[in-house]
Parts: sequence; C-alpha cells; structure tokens
Amino acid sequence: MKILFASSEAVPLMKTGGLGDVSGSLPVALRQLGHDVRLVLPAYPDAVARVNDLEPLGTVHAPLAPAPVSLLAGLLNGSTVPVYLVHAPGLFDRPGNPYVGPDGRDWSDNALRFAVFCQAATEIAAGRSGFGWRADLVHANDWQTGLMAPLLLQEPERPATLFTIHNLSYQGTFDRATFDALDLPPAWWSPDALEFWGAFSFLKGGIALSDLVTTVSPTYAWEIRQPHLGCGLDGLLNHRADRLYGILNGIDYALWDPTSDPAIAQHYEAESFRLKRRNKSRLQQQLGLERRSESMLFGHVGRLVEQKGVDLILAVLPQLMAEPDTQLVMLGSGDRGLEAKLREAVASYPGRVATHIGYDEPLSHLVEAGSDCFLMPSRFEPCGLNQLFSLRYGTVPVVHRTGGLADTVIDATPGNLQAGKATGFVFEHADPNGLWWAIGRALDLWRTPGAGWEGLAVAGMRQDHSWQASARRYEELYAIARGYAAAAG
Repeated sequence: MKILFASSEAVPLMKTGGLGDVSGSLPVALRQLGHDVRLVLPAYPDAVARVNDLEPLGTVHAPLAPAPVSLLAGLLNGSTVPVYLVHAPGLFDRPGNPYVGPDGRDWSDNALRFAVFCQAATEIAAGRSGFGWRADLVHANDWQTGLMAPLLLQEPERPATLFTIHNLSYQGTFDRATFDALDLPPAWWSPDALEFWGAFSFLKGGIALSDLVTTVSPTYAWEIRQPHLGCGLDGLLNHRADRLYGILNGIDYALWDPTSDPAIAQHYEAESFRLKRRNKSRLQQQLGLERRSESMLFGHVGRLVEQKGVDLILAVLPQLMAEPDTQLVMLGSGDRGLEAKLREAVASYPGRVATHIGYDEPLSHLVEAGSDCFLMPSRFEPCGLNQLFSLRYGTVPVVHRTGGLADTVIDATPGNLQAGKATGFVFEHADPNGLWWAIGRALDLWRTPGAGWEGLAVAGMRQDHSWQASARRYEELYAIARGYAAAAG
C-alpha cells in the first residue's frame, strides 16, 4: 500500500510532544511491514538541518501561499522512509516551537500556515507533485492536517483517508473572517463539515470528513465521546462512533532499550535488574541529590501543566518529604507558575528534590533508568508514552486511571501481585488524596522485604509495547478505510 503520512512534527526532525514520537516511529514500523510509506511535514529550520540527503524536488501548487511553495526530499534519519518537507517561504522558516512565537502565544497566521501545508500535502497525495507517486491512503494527524480530508473529497479519484486524534483539546479553531480569508468553499461552513459553534475547526474537518478516525488508546476513544472530555465534539464523535477506533501507541524499542541505551550509566535487563541501581547513583550525582541507594527516588518527565497533574505532585510534596528516605526529580517546562514552585521546592528540600527546567532528551532517559517510581497523575491522557518508557526500564509507574494510562498499567492489587500480572499503581480520582493513596501503597511495598518490588518492576519490563503490534492494527484499519473510500466512489 502507498501511504502518505502527514504530520506537523516527527522525531528527530521536530518534537513538542507525543505526536512527534508517533510520527517518527509508526511510518518506520509500517515500512518494515512492506508498505511504501512516505512522511510529509513542514520545512522548519530544524527539520531542514536534520533530514539526511536532502535535495530539492521542485514546486507544488498551494494557491493560498504568499510565495511559491517547493518540496525538499530526503530520508528520515536511521530509516528508509522518504521525507518530504514543504518549504513555504515566510511561513515555516521560523526558529523554535512550530506553533507559538517567542512570546509563548500562537503564531497569528497559524491558520494560513497549516492550510498551505494541507494544500501542498494534498498535491503529493493526489499525484500532482511531479515525481510520479500517488497515495492509496493518507494518514493525517491532529488539527494541523485537518483540512486534508475535505480537500481530498474534491478529487475525482481520491485516496482513502484516516485521521488520528492525538489530543482532542487542541482543535485549530478560528473565526469566520479567517475562514473567508482562506477562501475555503462556502459549503464547508456547515455543522456537517468545519463549522464549530460559530467558528470553524481544522480538527472537526478531519473528524467529520475522513473515512476512518482513530485515537491513541481504546479508553480515550470512549472518553472523548463523553461530555466532560469531548471538548464540544462528543456529539460528532458519537455520530461517527462506527468509524472511530482506539489504537495504543507503541514506543521505539531501538531508542528505548535499557540493554543498550547510550544515555544511561549502566545497561541492564530483567534478568540483571539489580544493576539498575547504578543509574540511580548517577542521576543523584548529576542533579545534586544525596547519593543514597536506600532512598526511594520518584521521577517525572513532561510538560509542566495542570493536564499532567504537576500541581498534584506539588500538593503532596510536603507529605512525600515528611517520609524518610524519599527523593523527587522533575524534568520539563511549561507553566511559569509551576516552574517557579518547583524551584522553590528545590530550595526548600536541598539534596532531596531536583528539577531541570527545559527539555533534555539524554537526561529524560537517565530519569527513566535511575528512578524507582515514575509519577504520572495526568487528569487526562490520550495515550501517554512515559508510562511505557517506565515499564520498559523497570521504573514502576504511579498513574491516574484515564486514557492510555488505564490501558497500559495493571494495578498492584494483592491478587495481581500474587499472579505476577501487576505492573504499577493506579488511582481513581485526580486529586491530591488519590495520588497520595497510590504513593503510599508504593512506599509500603518498597519498604517491605520480600514483598515483591523487583517482581513488580520486572513484570513491567516484560510487557510488549513496541510499534510492531500497533502497526499491524493500523494496517487492518487502512484496508477498512480503503473499502469505505471505494464504496463512496
């Protein structure tokens, strides 16, 4: 099958979150299954600098663009996946974050930027890019690609379309004046198309008009059909429930492998689990914590925002620090107020709390390898990747029962522990009491000799969350989507 995978980010070319991880890994796994998968994303400066063997391909038709748009082609690093970068002068050649400016606010022309991207990617999919390739299916991702399905519906012979929601709360919503400025077909201003509560939404276009819709875990696929997590789209998602599927993300086991990870101090596997403690020592040393092997070290990596439950971690911090021999490491950036509170916590608990504001990929690997327990109290989590990294590295996750966290972590109940099935600690209510209850259970097991902490950690290491299983499920859905497209004519 010839598949065009359209995304606004992909590791290692550009990443702000899980979308980048998925887009850098799933095309590789699909290509290993024998499909002709090609990746298209905007030509950000970082992407241009990082693509292997980049060369110009010529111009492509994108009538909204203020200047001629061209394509650059290369290979995704470490793979045979072709990459096309949409070079639109003045739109994507900006440093830093792909969606927001240096002031932290969305670029004012985001609607134009990603409408042009969708137009250019549609030309590739339709076989009009000048290099003799046409897609059988387009796999579009998140709001930045939401116009591709509507655009492709205008094609007399179109490829099938599958649209993946990575986070429903980011919707690409703009006003009527922007709709008119983009010269979009008047028929699209409709509740059956892009119109969304008096505005219009790129995301809604992808959901309403694609042949199939997926999201990144079965539980999240159910949650977003409920009013409290549907972000105003639960009605549409229920209307399209027969076309909505949840597929868990995988992780790249070549990049996240404690037996060979170059970013950690000591390699280990399930059979040599006790070597893991050397990574704790290195992490403690690197971040200025007291070097105590008996301390229970809790870690967290992620965006410092309320969605991730960072405020809940801060709320229980005094209780955690009141316990003997506990430590906490936090890595990430986000809300300035939460960043300030973390710095205050470091000053209040020297040698026991450490933080790194910003993102550091090697350090994130060391946090996963060096921590004993990983805190992930997200209020909602479409899939989540860090709990999967933690399982892979034998770092026991503490998670709120939501989205992909509910689908991937098996609670350490007495029965599950005895059966050898437990992989972490799960709590029901996203509040400080719920989180502290789960942490207390973890502390009790850690401190009880012979209670099975190592068995719990090793059970997580033996789970299979690689991309291969997920890629095979996408392969099945691609065939279903092509059937719907053919039936629609």
